[in-house]
Amino acid sequence: MSSRRATTVAGSLVVASFSAVLILSCPAGADDQGPGSGKGGKPVDEAPAGVKTTTTLPERISVDNSSKKTAITATVKNEGTKDSGQIRLLVVGFDGLTVKSVQGCDAIAKKDLPEGSNSGFACPIDNLAAGASKSYAVDATFDLSKTGKICLPVQTGDGKKTFWQQGPVPFGTTNPSPNAPATPLLLGTDNTPVGPGGEELPKTGVGRDVLPLGAAGAALLAVGAAGLWWSQRRPERRES
Repeated sequence: MSSRRATTVAGSLVVASFSAVLILSCPAGADDQGPGSGKGGKPVDEAPAGVKTTTTLPERISVDNSSKKTAITATVKNEGTKDSGQIRLLVVGFDGLTVKSVQGCDAIAKKDLPEGSNSGFACPIDNLAAGASKSYAVDATFDLSKTGKICLPVQTGDGKKTFWQQGPVPFGTTNPSPNAPATPLLLGTDNTPVGPGGEELPKTGVGRDVLPLGAAGAALLAVGAAGLWWSQRRPERRES
């Protein structure tokens, strides 16, 4: 092989290798989840003067039909004029939607979850400045043969008061596509489970808006009614 040809081939290999590094180094872009929505949210206990906490969820998510995995962005905001002080955001899954992890947050012990929920995480926030927001990456799975809901309460740091609660609000589709690689789900839509053969499966879930909390002596009410989260319990943190 001539010196010139060897140089050309070597140069091509370097370019190819560099391109491969660039491709492999770029993180996979998250699915476009659309703008955040506060659908299904409502104030509960009165917040301190000047503090107004709210939450948003994506308007749409995509569920991998093979792995059942999905990603959700949960955002908490302080739309008031004063700092929030210590608060916490809870991310709780119901029925077919199971929260697997929330970045920077601690799992809630099963005994502290409200009846009807299957998973939950507590995200402590030392302070949220006026006008500021904080977003959390939520990894979850969604069993498309069921309905699924998620709930985002914003509480005082000790959990005694709930300033805001979004949900339990459903994600779902009325036009399932079981043979497609992924199924898009919309916020505020009850899922219509359909099997591979196109036959509709019976909906599952708590089937009620009020979720009694046993020993906590409180209730978690669904959208449209005044709701209270369990206020006297603090989620136990798992030891790392």
